[in-house]
Amino acid sequence: MSITAQRKSALIKEYATKPGDTGSPEVQVAILSERIANLTEHFKDHKKDNHSRRGLLKLVSQRRRLLDYVKKHDEARYQSLIERLGLRR
Repeated sequence: MSITAQRKSALIKEYATKPGDTGSPEVQVAILSERIANLTEHFKDHKKDNHSRRGLLKLVSQRRRLLDYVKKHDEARYQSLIERLGLRR
């Protein structure tokens, strides 16, 4: 259900705004999106796993807050981020 260290470093490298960037909203949203996708796949097989479903809802709301922050500060950056990630909205 969690992402591997190699996948996480690949996401950081892909979405980083500058070298050594690990904490920008873009990187955080990309990592959260990967974790959400993994959990969504998990729920296709384990429909009654309500404890993990609560964690999924927390991840989704955390990603939403980060996206709202980016949108509030820079609309163009927000649009490019959701386009790159393939998110709706």
